[in-house]
Parts: sequence; C-alpha cells; structure tokens
Amino acid sequence: MSIESRSAVGEELDGELASLLEVERFEAPAKFREHALLSDPGVYDHAAADPVGWWEAQAQELEWFQKWTTVLDDSDPPFYKWFTGGTLNVSYNCLDRHVIAGRGDRVAFHWRGEEGEERDLTYAELLSEVERFASALKELGVSAGDVVGIYLPMIPEVVVAMLACARIGAPHNVVFGGFSAEAVRERMEFSEAKVLITVDGAARKGKTAAVKDRVDEVMGDLASLERIVVVKSKGTACQMQEGRDVYYEDILAAADPVCPAEPLDAEHPLYILYTSGSTAKPKGILHTTGGYLTGVAATHRYVFDLKPDSDVYWCAADVGWVTGHSYIVYGPLCNGATSVMWEGAPDYPSKDIWWEIVERYGVTILYCAPTAIRACIKWGAQWPNKHDLSSLRLLGSVGEPINPKAWLWYHKVIGAERCPIVDTWWQTETGAIMISPLPGITATKPGSATQPFPGVFAEVRDESTGEPIEEGQGLLVLTHPWPSMLRTLYKEEERFIETYFKRFGTETYLVGDAARRDRDGYIWVIGRIDDVVNVSGHRLSTAEVESAIVAHTDVAEAAVIGQHDEDSGQAIVAFVTLQGELQGDDSTVEGIRETVAERIGKFARPKRIIWTEDLPKTRSGKIMRRLLRDIADGRALGDVTTLRDPAVMQQLEAQVKELSAREE
Repeated sequence: MSIESRSAVGEELDGELASLLEVERFEAPAKFREHALLSDPGVYDHAAADPVGWWEAQAQELEWFQKWTTVLDDSDPPFYKWFTGGTLNVSYNCLDRHVIAGRGDRVAFHWRGEEGEERDLTYAELLSEVERFASALKELGVSAGDVVGIYLPMIPEVVVAMLACARIGAPHNVVFGGFSAEAVRERMEFSEAKVLITVDGAARKGKTAAVKDRVDEVMGDLASLERIVVVKSKGTACQMQEGRDVYYEDILAAADPVCPAEPLDAEHPLYILYTSGSTAKPKGILHTTGGYLTGVAATHRYVFDLKPDSDVYWCAADVGWVTGHSYIVYGPLCNGATSVMWEGAPDYPSKDIWWEIVERYGVTILYCAPTAIRACIKWGAQWPNKHDLSSLRLLGSVGEPINPKAWLWYHKVIGAERCPIVDTWWQTETGAIMISPLPGITATKPGSATQPFPGVFAEVRDESTGEPIEEGQGLLVLTHPWPSMLRTLYKEEERFIETYFKRFGTETYLVGDAARRDRDGYIWVIGRIDDVVNVSGHRLSTAEVESAIVAHTDVAEAAVIGQHDEDSGQAIVAFVTLQGELQGDDSTVEGIRETVAERIGKFARPKRIIWTEDLPKTRSGKIMRRLLRDIADGRALGDVTTLRDPAVMQQLEAQVKELSAREE
C-alpha cells in the first residue's frame, strides 16, 4: 500500500466494518504461508487426539538435565503437575544453551532509552551479567525458595534480575514500575520477599521520578525484607541504609563470575505475579518451571512464526506484566530471538517514536495492545507514514479484545495489508497464549481471537445450564489442563479453587470472560463477566458497545459503564474521546447513538455521552472502568496515583458535574 493510500485509511474504515464482522476473512499472503513454521491444519487434529503427547513433544525442544517420568499428573485436580521427575533450569535454557551452541554473539536485546540512549546486549554478555548477579544474590543470603522482589523500569537489569533468580531457584515477584510504593510494599509483604531489587530513578517523558526514596517511605518496618539492591540507572541521589542497602553495580563487580545453573524440579516455583484487585487483595499467581517454559516457548515460536536467525521481535509491553514475563523475557530468550526493549512512552519524544524504532532496528514482528493502536489512530496516520515499515511481516495484539476498526487500521496503515495479525487471548493465570490464529494456517476475522492453540481446549458455555454452546454467547472455559497454567494462588489454595474451579468443578477452569462462538466456530472474547450492562433485560458487554461507538467516524476511543436507571434497570454511560481536535456537539451525540443502534440495536444506545480528552488508564494502558463508575455515581475517588495521568480524573469530574447540571 502506498503512503498516499495509507493516509486516507481513516475515511475508508467505517464503510467497510459491516462487511468484516463474521463475514470477510483475511488470509496471510501465499508467500508467508509457504514459509510458515506451521502450515498444515492437521496440527489441530493431531494435538486434539493426543494433547499430552503434543505437549511432551514441545517440552522435548527444551534442554533438560534429567527427563521426566510422568508428563501429566492429573491425580489431584485442579492441582495438576507437568513433567514430574524432570529437572531443568530456565536461565540455562534462555542463555547457556545458545552460547554453548555458538550463538553467543547474537543480540538478545536492542535496548533504547527515551532520550535516545542505546545498548545492544548479546547472549554471551547477558549470560555473563546474569551469572555475576546470581552469585551476588547468593552472597546476600538468597537461596532456592526465597522470594526476591523486583521493582524496576524497562532497563536491561530487569531481565538480568529475573534470570539470575531463575538460575538459583529463587522465585521472583516483579512489580510493574508504574505501581505506587504502597502497592510494592503490599506485594512484598504478601510474598514475604527476602530481597528487593529497585532503582534510583526512572525516566518518564523527559523527567526523572525518584524510586528508591519512595520505596524507603513505606518499606522500613517490613519484617521479611533483609536487603535492598539499588540499580544506578539515572544517577539520582538516594538514601542508602547501612547494613541493608547495596548498589547493584558494586555487588556485581565483587561477585564470582561463575554461577552454574541449578538443576530444578519441573514443578519448582519460577515466579509469583500479583494481579490487581479492585475490591479484594491482589491474587498471587504462581507459575512453575518446566510447564511454564514449555508453554511460552511453544506459543512464542508458532504464534509469531519466529525465525530467530532473521527476525527482530518487539513486544511493546512492560516486563512488570505477564505479557512481559512470557513474551519479552522467557519465550523469546528460550527461542534465541533478537528483541527490542524500549524504556519509554509511545508518544515521547514524539508521536512517531514507535515507528522510528521499527525502522531503526528493522523490526519484523510487532506485538502490542489495542489501547496503543487506538492512541495511534487518534494521533493520525501521518506519524507512521514518516517511516519505512517495510521490515514488518507479522503483527500481534494482546491485553484486551481488539475492536474491528482498530484491527483494520493496524492491518492497513501499519501492516500495509501484507502482515497477518495474530489477535491473542490469554491471562496472567494461563501463563501463555491460549486462543490465537496460527498465521500460516488460520484465516482471521477482525475482532476474533479465532481458535484455541493446538493442545488447548476452550468452550463457550451457557451461563444457566453450563452446557456447551455451538453458536452464541456464554461463559468462556478451558476444559483440559495445559502446561503453563497457574499451579495455585500463593499461600491461598482455597481461594484458588473458589475463584477458578468452583462453578464447573475441579476439571474445568472458569476464565472469567464472556465470549461467543460464531457459525464458523470462531471465538470472540467479549470481556470480563462483570463488565456487563443489563438494559431492560438485555445483557450487553461493555466491550461490544464500545466497539460500536468506536465505529463512528469521529471517535478515537470509548469506555462504557452501566449506571442505575429507574426505567431500564441500568442505562449505558459512554466516556468518549474524539479524533484529533474535534469537538463533540448534539449532532455528534446523535450520530454515535445511531451508529450503536445500527450495529447492536436501539436498546443499546448510550443514555449519556461524556466527552473526554483521555480516559483513566494504568500506565500499562488498562482502562479503569471502576473509577468511571465512581465518577458517574458521585462517589469519592480513592488513590489515583497509579494512573498514567491522574489529572484526567479532575477533568472528568468537572465534565460529569456540568452535564448533570444541564440535565437538571
């Protein structure tokens, strides 16, 4: 597609959307399919006929110190075990084996800082630093089974810290760098972390935020925490407590340069990752070693059709989330990939920084969130059009269902209609991708995650009867164990069963998402079960309404909530961001309502539309609908410091008050 035609895409999208949903399919170009790692549809039947054998074959791609005696131990569901009797080490699989095979000079990460700083880290260099830091951790008293907290931004040291922990069998507990210090303390306290690795300061759009000093304010009396390791990243002065605090660089220089990888049982804990809870304390998702690595390596290889000798892969997420664990660190490194790591926002120092990075490093595979894609739509096609994106051959989407309009823009403007899109569905709990196209096999539909990955069994079940639905909407469940599944909630086994296995029994995992299966058997993940609005008896997914609103020509992004209504039980309230500098008026309101009526029905039209320049989002891009409900209902807001832009809340409160005054 030419630059000129790419620029006009925004005007064409809406006329095409109706024909795309469940009708038009997109196949990868013939050349792509011809060279894809998986191109035979028979792989699905093969894996379905013998899922245990399929996963065993994937595990054999790893390096094991000792092979397993049993592939799957399902004697005590839902506490499944995989590859029992086997021993391996994740750090060894991600580093040593590549260096031993002569691939030590291959770049593991092209790291780029927001002010243009660059660092290329080869597999041999990464192994050297990981061995030293693993030795340093042992000298600090860390041994197998001890929990190590990691609170770092997107710098190479975060990968070093994770792999060093994995090397000695110390489960890590990574906390996203955008969380508040109070949230870090909470997670360190729950997990009884012995050591915390943090940083002096972190970059944020040209400014440096103090990190270590904020940590000190809340961490002083935490009984389990013995040592704090501080990375000198930005040269920010910080307080160091004698006897407790040490600098990363100092202990690294003094450490033994040799630290062999510990042979660990396949079920040895690899990490704990806490998911945020809005009404209850966070859940500590526990992943183990052998099954997790099998899952992330296989899905990364086949979903992204990885060719490690030629691809440059970029997952534009943060290591603080499971996407970063699985598809920035463990999956790509296990597969010997060359990756890009970016410390910064998608719009700093300018709105074309992502596309500059793609061009600079010759990125071939890009994996990002729909939130980011929608932001790029709002900014306009002129930003990617400034750069040569011809290196791209595959695009991916992660984190939430992608609406068809964003999918098509991604396909046309970024992929120039030549790049397959893998729309992936999975969770912190699943560890690895569960539902996704295989790009050399699956014809895609904009907005559908399509089919379960080989060896994964997913169903849509009727909410009332629990029976499988061949076509229609219901609850998404996974009906067979898979290697990368969470083993439990850390120190909360009863909560683990209650949360995931109470409704349908110990052999059926309740995802917590609503989904529908279309006439072709494609799965459309709609959104969380609790993200549902009930209008006059009609149960509507907020994501479904949001997708319809975004189909309006002037709309860049939308978030929908339900609000109590005397007439209909609940009414739909939509918070809407318009394209560019457009201003909303009564005509725009009616146009949006009509668009929703056309795509869903008149009953789904928003009762209130509130204009906003942005939506309340976490720094990872997740829209905080809970805060929108608080604003709409006039409730006091809690802590909003973890938002990407806390000032958004003040603007929204003013908008709601103004609208309420007009309505009265």
